[in-house]
Amino acid sequence: MDAAGDIQKVASMRRGDSGSIWRRGDDVFSRSSREEDDEEALRWAALEKLPTYDRVRRAMVPLGLGADGAEAAGRKGLVDVDVLSLGPRERRALLERLVRVADEDNERFLLKLKDRVDRVGIDMPTIEVRFQNLEAEAEVRVGSSGLPTVLNSVVNTIEEAANALHILPSRKRIMPILHDVSGIIKPRRMTLLLGPPGSGKTTLLLALAGRLDKDLKVSGKVTYNGHEMTEFVPERTAAYISQHDLHIGEMTVRETLAFSARCQGVGSRFDMLTELSRREKAANIKPDADIDAFMKASAMGGQDANVVTDYILKILGLEICADTMVGDEMLRGISGGQRKRVTTGEMLVGPARALFMDEISTGLDSSTTFQIVNSLRQSIHILGGTAVISLLQPAPETYNLFDDIILLSDGQVVYQGPREEVLEFFESVGFRCPERKGVADFLQEVTSKKDQKQYWARPNEPYRFVAVKEFATAFKSSHTGRSITNELAVPFDKSKSHPAALTTTRYGVSGKELLKANIDREILLMKRNSFVYMFRTFQLMLMSIIAMTLFFRTKMKHGTVNDGGLYMGALFFGVLMIMFNGFSELALTVFKLPVFFKQRDLLFFPAWSYTIPSWILKVPITFIEVGGYVFLTYYVIGFDPNVGRFFKQYLLLLVVNQMAASLFRFIGGVSRNMIVANVFASFMLLVVMVLGGFILVRDKVKKWWIWGYWISPMMYAQNAISVNEMLGHSWDKILNSTASNETLGVQVLKSRGVFTEAKWYWIGFGAMVGFTILFNALFTVALTYLKPYGNSRPSVSEEELKEKHANIKGEVLDGNHLVSASSHRSTGVNPETDSAIMEDDSALTKRGMILPFVPLSLTFDNIKYSVDMPQEMKAQGVQEDRLELLKGVSGSFRPGVLTALMGVSGAGKTTLMDVLAGRKTGGYIEGDIRISGYPKKQDTFARVSGYCEQNDIHSPQVTVYESLLFSAWLRLPKDVDSNKRKIFIEEVMELVELKPLRNALVGLPGVNGLSTEQRKRLTIAVELVANPSIIFMDEPTSGLDARAAAIVMRTVRNTVDTGRTVVCTIHQPSIDIFEAFDELFLMKRGGEEIYAGPLGHHSSDLIKYFESLHGVSKIKDGYNPATWMLEVTTTSQEQILGVDFSDIYKKSELYQRNKALIKELSQPAPGSTDLHFPSKYAQSSITQCVACLWKQNLSYWRNPPYNTVRFFFTTIIALLLGTIFWDLGGKT
Repeated sequence: MDAAGDIQKVASMRRGDSGSIWRRGDDVFSRSSREEDDEEALRWAALEKLPTYDRVRRAMVPLGLGADGAEAAGRKGLVDVDVLSLGPRERRALLERLVRVADEDNERFLLKLKDRVDRVGIDMPTIEVRFQNLEAEAEVRVGSSGLPTVLNSVVNTIEEAANALHILPSRKRIMPILHDVSGIIKPRRMTLLLGPPGSGKTTLLLALAGRLDKDLKVSGKVTYNGHEMTEFVPERTAAYISQHDLHIGEMTVRETLAFSARCQGVGSRFDMLTELSRREKAANIKPDADIDAFMKASAMGGQDANVVTDYILKILGLEICADTMVGDEMLRGISGGQRKRVTTGEMLVGPARALFMDEISTGLDSSTTFQIVNSLRQSIHILGGTAVISLLQPAPETYNLFDDIILLSDGQVVYQGPREEVLEFFESVGFRCPERKGVADFLQEVTSKKDQKQYWARPNEPYRFVAVKEFATAFKSSHTGRSITNELAVPFDKSKSHPAALTTTRYGVSGKELLKANIDREILLMKRNSFVYMFRTFQLMLMSIIAMTLFFRTKMKHGTVNDGGLYMGALFFGVLMIMFNGFSELALTVFKLPVFFKQRDLLFFPAWSYTIPSWILKVPITFIEVGGYVFLTYYVIGFDPNVGRFFKQYLLLLVVNQMAASLFRFIGGVSRNMIVANVFASFMLLVVMVLGGFILVRDKVKKWWIWGYWISPMMYAQNAISVNEMLGHSWDKILNSTASNETLGVQVLKSRGVFTEAKWYWIGFGAMVGFTILFNALFTVALTYLKPYGNSRPSVSEEELKEKHANIKGEVLDGNHLVSASSHRSTGVNPETDSAIMEDDSALTKRGMILPFVPLSLTFDNIKYSVDMPQEMKAQGVQEDRLELLKGVSGSFRPGVLTALMGVSGAGKTTLMDVLAGRKTGGYIEGDIRISGYPKKQDTFARVSGYCEQNDIHSPQVTVYESLLFSAWLRLPKDVDSNKRKIFIEEVMELVELKPLRNALVGLPGVNGLSTEQRKRLTIAVELVANPSIIFMDEPTSGLDARAAAIVMRTVRNTVDTGRTVVCTIHQPSIDIFEAFDELFLMKRGGEEIYAGPLGHHSSDLIKYFESLHGVSKIKDGYNPATWMLEVTTTSQEQILGVDFSDIYKKSELYQRNKALIKELSQPAPGSTDLHFPSKYAQSSITQCVACLWKQNLSYWRNPPYNTVRFFFTTIIALLLGTIFWDLGGKT
């Protein structure tokens, strides 16, 4: 968190009346005097004599840290500097002196800041957030009517218009999200928000941060220090950190955070520092020089880069990638975990004192998550902040950092209160957390119908399902719940709210500073995207060459009206090319809009400060692009040689280019979607061209379309450029063949329906300038008021909606019927019957499926994998030609055995799996890989294996069932008929618990459709329907919360129990997930195995092996064996112990047993045959074509942004062209 900023975050940067905010307590505080160095005392005295503003700007820093060349004053090497002049090197050196190692020094640093403020009796602003009877509901479409098909899109649009006019009642249904949620978030306490997917965590965080969507129906009250949301600016008082990482890929990490800090400003830091300096001066207190320099550097606004940015980079562990591009889908950048930390840091550099953080640990390992949360905890506790943090799978050590817990399920608060009392509450309602279970994991599973039974703790009573409503009711009647209710009943005393706690200004800095920040960023992005502008210029040059050869002057005469028509065509071609050149602004605008909308809604800046630089800074490029075209074509084509007319054409095309770029920016801003924008832009170009006065002359324009002629920008451009040319000396001759005294140029103009007065050049020029201003103004208006494109929740299934309502009412869904929780409780459940059902399910899983498969083992012996040495490493002096990534790895994977493939980053886990799966197309592979004793052949192996990637890639416009049907259709053998195929798909859906989601649209990650955990299960199911014998899974639980990870692991376990061979790479698993595996294959950095064998009960075999090694520390009680194992086998531990764990393993008895097993499995079983398939693919080319056509048809039909928009504009264009050219065909 923003350290110095955390001392006095919030409020405006006004320097007037600063004392009135901060003057509390006694005015004078003394401290014990001590002997001071005379010279240093004189320097401090001189500093204290300066006027307040100058005194706050200047600080004493060590010699060498000063940026203004001042000389050392005194033997201690301190120098007086202006903090605004500190450069990057000086800021980092200052920070290094204060926080050398974030884990060790951050708390001490924050305590020094707090101590300085406390010594003079300044109160820190704090925020207490209260929420009472908060409810949120959404209007959703149910079932197939919500699917985004072309027909539904049209029908729903018409229906919404009818609803607005009260012609038809709405078919939308109400879906509850939050129900009767109340609680208190206190300052100086860390609150952890837990809950399963769909519990309403994000909605609650948005409600607390004042960021709820206006489309939601919200009731209840949220207050900050007793003040309603309307009394201050919640977007700047509180910081909401989204779970979605939206950043500009072309900016570095440091630039991203620096821009954010610059926009958010310093809040009340300057005001606080002014008062602090006044009190210290009055009390004759000399502050610590480094702390003073840091606080002053962080409190001064108007800096391009702030020391707070460097501090946050260090705290979040981003220093290593600070100068690396963030990257995106098209640009290589930082890792996913680092991108998640950038999202967090983007808000922490600001002055907000309340933090609402949504799933900030996705993609982070447990140690990094612990470090970040610990740093936040220190800041919250010491500096008086307020924080609610939602985490997915917090490790026990991270969980223990929190003071309070909010457990949310189905939109209801199941528990809110001290962390230490949460287990006591659940025991009071009959549930106990097992010893080897993380408390956070327990809390997320105990409210789930499928997971709850295992935690039942009353052996003398039969288990009964306890609904969420019952938990919520029990909590409200508990001691903790009653104390919260009683506290909420007494209103917060507003007089106790610090004047600086709540921000009342809309933006962090002045409009001028925001405009300057956006200008600097736009210049930076233009440099990074320089290829686009270079290519655009090159494209125009290419078109100029085409124009020169098409309208070459030796073929162009000046003798007749028809000759003039050719020149008019050349002018039209030039105007058209210049307009088309602005088309690239469309993509540049649309691609940046998601980040713009995020920052606009966070009140980083107003829309106008973003749109003005987007326009003004492109003007210099226009001079180059248009200059290249005009300078190349003008004299070669043979236009009038008068230099004045040459420059007038150049000037006119400059404003034409600007008008076109502004038009496309406006279209991009209104469309907000690339597909819609492209269609809309093409439509506009066509209309502007047709009504531009060249294709159809003015006299032929129908009277009902003449208004279109007068508002067409191209008409003014064509008139102006034509008048400029045709009234020149080259066209002033009078033809003898005509009775008129008009010049040839005037006759040409009249023949084309163009105005003949010279003033039309300036009219056209003025119109272009006017259109440019108009389109940019409309672009600004669009970005000010429009919301981001798309709907995050288009529809839900009928079953899902029924379940939501049932949970709110405390009813249990029993098949298609509702049973009240009380009646369910009174009858109870026969444990024997329930157990029998579970055993029956297990038997169903283990006895196999309708389609048989051959269980296969996989062995690999002495596998080596290397690649050509990268040029960068060769440049650093590396002599070898190859870089070895795997160094003689051996092992075996067997049917019915679930194997975890683990190791630190860079150990080669994914590399080994890719080599075994045959997914490495480059590099050099050595060693022996066998499938049930036979040498592996990739063509046949691909038919019996599946690979679940870490990134869940699916077609967004198809449903879950259709995704599985497509995979099964193409991958199952030809002898499997459609009936068997469908039965098998149903069995797989049952296995991976996807049946309730069969008709759910897959959608796009983070936008709509399936959740991350559901998408992960779909990835597994897509591979399972191919009926593979061997399945590889790359981090199947990454990015999931504890409950979702448990569901996925249950899916994986079910898959193994069918007799398949399953191998998973896994990253920082919880105890539960880790011990769900049967065996472990552990690798160390460099591509060598250090353990391969069974885990044992409670990981006993693994622990016994490593604890037997000399010098390895024993595992602590309750500690995660997976975490301990990785900690004791690091490279640094090897250096400390002076051992090589790989050598130890290869000398062990375990290694010898594994080699013997490899040898045994490498021999084909008697009577077995090698795998063979008559063709490479399971289905014929015709079947493949039909299947792809089927899926493409579905995807096409369900893409309204593409189809509906095109259909609509095609219809409109047909009507336009038909009415514009009405009855002209018969008159030619």
